[in-house]
Amino acid sequence: MIGVGIVGLGLAVKPHALALRDLEAAGRARVVGGFAPSADRRAAFAAAWHWPAFDSLDALLAAPALDLVVILTPPRTHLPLAEQALAAGKHLLVEKPVEWDAARAAALADAVTRAGRRAGVVFQHRFRPAARRLKAVLEDGALGRVLSASASIRWWRDDAYFATPGRGTKARDGGGVLLTQAIHTLDLLLHLAGPVESVMGMACNSGLRAVDTEDVAAAALRFANGAIGAVDATTVARPGFPERIEIAGTQGSAVLVAERLDLHVAGRAPEVIDHGSAGGGGADPMAFDHGPHRAMIAEMIDAVAEHRAPANDIATGLLVQRLIEAWLRSSATGRAEAP
Repeated sequence: MIGVGIVGLGLAVKPHALALRDLEAAGRARVVGGFAPSADRRAAFAAAWHWPAFDSLDALLAAPALDLVVILTPPRTHLPLAEQALAAGKHLLVEKPVEWDAARAAALADAVTRAGRRAGVVFQHRFRPAARRLKAVLEDGALGRVLSASASIRWWRDDAYFATPGRGTKARDGGGVLLTQAIHTLDLLLHLAGPVESVMGMACNSGLRAVDTEDVAAAALRFANGAIGAVDATTVARPGFPERIEIAGTQGSAVLVAERLDLHVAGRAPEVIDHGSAGGGGADPMAFDHGPHRAMIAEMIDAVAEHRAPANDIATGLLVQRLIEAWLRSSATGRAEAP
């Protein structure tokens, strides 16, 4: 049984805790405890989940039978926390983005390789049943050659969301809608359609929030496989709508709206997989089912037990982060940029 510790007990902890509670009940994992610098958050964590709360990271890392550390802190803290956990011989699961910028993210991935540990990044949208089905269809060639792959992320975040000190700022989060919200759908788009060769992007701040990052963005993409597509992303679309990915190939097309997939393959009856289309696009960013988190953590546990890289290996998280940085460079230069 894999022992799991959680570092960072803020907004992101709930779906991970729900998933780990399920995995504990199934005999797949044992939660050793959690740590946060805030005494109030430690107390709230212990009261809500009935797991130990440690008053220092060193104490958590020294706990018996700890194998995997889940890091849920703000992006710029990921690298030093990961280095400390790796030095203690632990495996990692790191909340997105991997780090504050692509250079620090690459440094974290390199540290994992040097330590000989396993590390995954929290991109749970890959583990939604509908997304898994679409990935399988694309891999077996049922849609033929991909010609077009596009995405739309039209979300809403209210004033309460931005009331957390530093949220939405470059200094704390590293970026705005692209790095903090749309990154999940952008990662899934790359996971399905492959890497991007070039991006022509635009991004701006709406002025609705006192932040220094973009909350409205759009881009044209050219994929390495020759497909082209368009992406738009925002957190000013009140009241928030389900994220959407559309893929068209030579033999069919697919529309993925949150956890609903409509699949149309030549010569086959249409296929629909519907696990809901609410997502976390509205004012409550945590209004989603924790099932994909459970599947993601279970995969990570299997990777540790089987001494292999996880399906969501942390190195794959670098692709979307490099795309986002190229997008923002393109917005600044007015030229197409390569990730």
